[in-house]
Amino acid sequence: MSTEVQRYSLNGETMGTRYTALFYAAAGIDTDEIGQALARAVGRVDQQMSTWRPDSDLNRLNAAPEQEWLSVPKELTTVLSAALRVSQQSAGAFDIAVGDLVDAWGFGPGEQSITEQTLGTAPPRARLSACAALVVDPQRNQVRKRAPLNLDLNGIAKGFGVDELARCLEGFGITRYLLGIDGEMHARGVKAGAQPWVVAIEKPHRGVREVMGVMELGDAAIATSGDYRHWVDVSGQSYAHTMNPVTGAPLCNPLAAVTVVAASCMLADAWATALMVLGEIEGPRLAQERGMDALFVLRDGEQFKEISIVGGQLQAQIETRPI
Repeated sequence: MSTEVQRYSLNGETMGTRYTALFYAAAGIDTDEIGQALARAVGRVDQQMSTWRPDSDLNRLNAAPEQEWLSVPKELTTVLSAALRVSQQSAGAFDIAVGDLVDAWGFGPGEQSITEQTLGTAPPRARLSACAALVVDPQRNQVRKRAPLNLDLNGIAKGFGVDELARCLEGFGITRYLLGIDGEMHARGVKAGAQPWVVAIEKPHRGVREVMGVMELGDAAIATSGDYRHWVDVSGQSYAHTMNPVTGAPLCNPLAAVTVVAASCMLADAWATALMVLGEIEGPRLAQERGMDALFVLRDGEQFKEISIVGGQLQAQIETRPI
């Protein structure tokens, strides 16, 4: 096999969007085999964790009786365990037991869509959190519900899917790559010429895709949660797709987006959601306490304000950009 290194690009459909894989490997490798393995990796995640697939393992868990142990795939066990940890560490800001709220507000797979007439009928936050009602046994890959639950993994599953793409390439001995699913990215190594991977940070404009800035990414993952991709407008008020587990309603705070850099894309994805829910004061405070790397973008009248935290340290400069 030649020792010459070549750049490859593969992509495909998954989770209602597309995955991308840019990587460097020896010239002449079998990209068909790698492409099929990548497709299988994200396909497993979608089959296990999608709320849009009636036969997914997640929906099987949602429909299962309470108080009975249910065997689930190890990947789903991993994600459920991580979701519960982030929920505990974020004081409940990240909660996967919001499937009923997602559906009620018109962001789920059902026919429901929010209107002025139905605003007052959205379900109250009267049920238990996932931490209180879900038991996960990672040793046996089994889970048990203490109470009825409608779980939704949209705040963590795509990030895990990106990590699965990374594990797939690592299995082929490939260690220089940039992988992504709909903006959640995982990088390792460097590009040609020892140049770092560069990812774009999207400006949180609704209905328009525009780059706000770029970030170098090496041996890390990045994910963004925002209010600008999926929303509904009712009577002049915009409602974002991310649910606040405390209020039982979509988010209502000045944050337009939160970007988190972490060791895994699964954790970056979950923490971006958690910090978004916590808001413009508690979010940065917790990011500092936990020593995180995070970028908060706030809407402030006709401006965007950026709060940057690196290694848990609040950066002195807060940039202001026109919306």
